[in-house]
Amino acid sequence: MKVSELDYELPRELIASEPPQERDGARLLVVDRAGDSLEHRMIRSLPSVIPQGSLMVVNDTRVIPARIRGRKHTGGAVEIFLLKALDAHAKRWSAFGKSSKKISAGLEVLVGEGFTIHVVDKSPEGVLEVELVCDDPWAAIERHGEVPLPPYMERAPNEEDKERYQCVFAANPGAVAAPTAGLHLSTRMLEDFAARDIERVAVTLHVGAGTFLPVSVEDLDTHPMHSEHYLIADAVAEKLLQAKREGRPVFAVGTTVVRTLESWALDQGARSGETRLLIQPGYSLRVIDMLLTNFHLPRSTLLALVMALAGEERTRRAYALAVEARYKFFSYGDAMLVR
Repeated sequence: MKVSELDYELPRELIASEPPQERDGARLLVVDRAGDSLEHRMIRSLPSVIPQGSLMVVNDTRVIPARIRGRKHTGGAVEIFLLKALDAHAKRWSAFGKSSKKISAGLEVLVGEGFTIHVVDKSPEGVLEVELVCDDPWAAIERHGEVPLPPYMERAPNEEDKERYQCVFAANPGAVAAPTAGLHLSTRMLEDFAARDIERVAVTLHVGAGTFLPVSVEDLDTHPMHSEHYLIADAVAEKLLQAKREGRPVFAVGTTVVRTLESWALDQGARSGETRLLIQPGYSLRVIDMLLTNFHLPRSTLLALVMALAGEERTRRAYALAVEARYKFFSYGDAMLVR
């Protein structure tokens, strides 16, 4: 696929910089593949739209406050953006760094009392390896870090973001961006799903900073896809296999769930691993039947994934209608259901 086929015009004012007033207060565009129709709804109606007996799969990753600000011994400001833990104790991380002067190996970043970040190494691509020098890395990150809002929101995080840029079922810390489709699901909606005999299971994929990056090459086949770690518990894998045997629809909440389940299928049932899977039109989806997803950035691999399920022209029509109807786009925006 050519990256130019993933482009569309989006008025700046349709990019959501704030969450809806209520977690489940967003709009929902239902894309019906069988009937080739587009229908305007509200996200609160989602439990009634999903067939009874479906298996709903969510991503239970928890967003960490990955942006940490500190200073050099000379007083200069430094920003460290944590990307991925490199050991089991979360002492060593890969990270991005930003400062008025070049960041080099050996730099000490003073963050707070009892918390220093030591730059161990720097790759030719500019990715840092850092060591968190403190007693309890997770506690230090929570205390000193900021919610890593995407740059297109063009604002600093506030207290509300600590709750709203996190799914209500988030459990396993490690993501540096939210699995945004899951942000729409409130506690009362989860209760409504359960009342309709829609079982919920969770997988984990720690969303990385590369997820939302636009593609910089013309041919999508040559795009260097970012790597993300996934985990599927044995009991969840068995429920997925059972649902497929019984012909029950599998409903994925978000593109991260799609990548996790498809990687699991391609890896012959591996329960954990690193995925660099790029899904685009022509890819045959093996596990999922329905997808809840937000509206994605132009020229992004996430938009290509949606097209693989919904179809290229149908996706373009849906996005054009969403722009015309003044839907809100991206992380805090409205949602689309492909069924």
